[in-house]
Amino acid sequence: MTKPDFSRMSRQELRAYVLAHREDDDAIEALIKRGNPHSLKYPFPQTEEDFSEMEEILKRKLGSRPEAV
Repeated sequence: MTKPDFSRMSRQELRAYVLAHREDDDAIEALIKRGNPHSLKYPFPQTEEDFSEMEEILKRKLGSRPEAV
């Protein structure tokens, strides 16, 4: 069986393929490498103030998640 060309697939097509072929590590890797185009981007902290701001952002994000049981 030949694998499809993941680079020619749209993100939605690749995601559907991964859901149908969960054992295909190459497809999963291709999807992960594409990332989510809608995710927020944060610049790498450069100063102490930046580090403090990033710490607060992470605390808010992690604090809003329900605890895993």
